[in-house]
Amino acid sequence: MTPTYDSILATLHEGVLTVTLNRPDVLNAFNEQLSADLLAVFDYARDDASVRAVVLTGAGRAFCSGQDLKDISDDPERSLADSLQRRYNPLIRAMRALPKPIIAAINGACAGAGLSLALACDMRFASERAKLIQVFIRIGLVPDSGSSWFMPHLVGYARAFELCATGRDINAQEAVEIGLVNRVISPELLMDYTMTVATRLAQGPTASIGRIKEMLNRALSSDLETSLLFEEKMQEEAGYGADYAEGKNAFLEKRPAKFEGR
Repeated sequence: MTPTYDSILATLHEGVLTVTLNRPDVLNAFNEQLSADLLAVFDYARDDASVRAVVLTGAGRAFCSGQDLKDISDDPERSLADSLQRRYNPLIRAMRALPKPIIAAINGACAGAGLSLALACDMRFASERAKLIQVFIRIGLVPDSGSSWFMPHLVGYARAFELCATGRDINAQEAVEIGLVNRVISPELLMDYTMTVATRLAQGPTASIGRIKEMLNRALSSDLETSLLFEEKMQEEAGYGADYAEGKNAFLEKRPAKFEGR
């Protein structure tokens, strides 16, 4: 049975774990509980073999508007670094280390740490109504929760600097044109499209998908020779897997493969 949480909804169907941020009255803004629940659900996704892909979305009209500023103490000595160390950075690390694909279905406003959350996913599909904002600069802060790393890798330094330093709104069409999201979908079809892709991934050789994720993570900060050597290691592991044997036999027998994710 899928665990229950205070601030998110989690459902598992056909290997796809759908995680819905469920604080719609504050545009799914982060508080302590939401951070804890998300970290817990990704731990569950890692440990439960029946979870083969994850879809992340928001309830209501927003994906996630970032940190709930009303939830922050007015203590002038409050450490923002402590918040990152305890809450946000462990979550981003858990998502990138998860050996299963994560797809963000960005249904509306996606700002600040909410945008960082979306960028930590492996793919992003955005509603035509979605709006992405590196909002930190608007309150005199800097990007965090991985945004300073994800942004230049996705869109290049100059554009990343512009978006982070100005904090301007990015509509869905611009987001797909510059590479922040993979697809723009009509609002009424966003979840259907996302679930179709997620289900296809969940039915695939997910052990190999997990290896691809690890390889690409490493490649972003590696040279070619290091990547070639790591490809050797990953391909050797994949070659001894049950999914490779099944995939090869299915190809030779001209039938659909039935992958088990191992």
